[in-house]
Amino acid sequence: MRTVAILGLGAMGAAMAARWRSKGVPLVAYNRNRARAAPLEAAGVRVFPTAREAAAAADIVVSMVADDDASRQIWQGADGGLEGVRQGAIVIDASTVSPVWARELAARAAIRGAAALDAPVGGGPAAAAAGELAIFVGGEASTLESAREALAIIGSRIEHMGAAGSGAAWKLINYMMAGAQLAGLAEALTLAAKAGIDPARAGALIAKSVVASPAIVGKLPRMVERRFAAPDAALRLVAKDQRYALDLARALGADLEILPVVAAIYARAEREGLGDLDLAAVLESVSRRSTT
Repeated sequence: MRTVAILGLGAMGAAMAARWRSKGVPLVAYNRNRARAAPLEAAGVRVFPTAREAAAAADIVVSMVADDDASRQIWQGADGGLEGVRQGAIVIDASTVSPVWARELAARAAIRGAAALDAPVGGGPAAAAAGELAIFVGGEASTLESAREALAIIGSRIEHMGAAGSGAAWKLINYMMAGAQLAGLAEALTLAAKAGIDPARAGALIAKSVVASPAIVGKLPRMVERRFAAPDAALRLVAKDQRYALDLARALGADLEILPVVAAIYARAEREGLGDLDLAAVLESVSRRSTT
């Protein structure tokens, strides 16, 4: 089993790291905030002070961070992961980033003699801990086969989407749909409340209806109970995903009508200070508009 470096130990990165460690994968790590790495370090994982040093100690280098800016910071610069990556290593960005950056990272990795995959994931920390993530992969098929053993430990479904950037593109398309569904759920619950229908009753009816997708069923309890703290996925990240999806649509000349509206709904919620709450807090933003 080849050594894996994990760069970024937020909720998702930490869960992925714990899963790899539990399965005996040789593991090293880096996190900007060293305190967040303390549990892994206490468990015997070597934590390096820079991404460069962590990358230099691994055969497969995986980043899991919030967005393009965070990914660029962790990979680029004198202490970035690309400076340390070995020739023949595999660079994987598992973050939800733009296809533009995914392709740029692949090109930069190739200059260093490394192969690259964009491999964003579907599912939260619990799915990572159970090895049940869906992983959408862009890059060469041969590179995916070389990385498959490590990826299969954290993911039960690995989908090769095509060339570099295609995994990132599909993740945005997938989350564009999820964002629209949850914004629609927030509006439905708001309208139901205005019509005098008890939120718990409305939620129970929605859960048994034809619109009860996994995304809706997963967030119904939080919305009905208005339980937005301790997020599974922060609203600000969903706002970012909608923004990136809108950028992708515009770059490809896709004249979409729903996406700009949904992106604006999440952007407004973030401006209202709800960004660090669970994405279910989009209900709070929607309902506020109906009480003013």
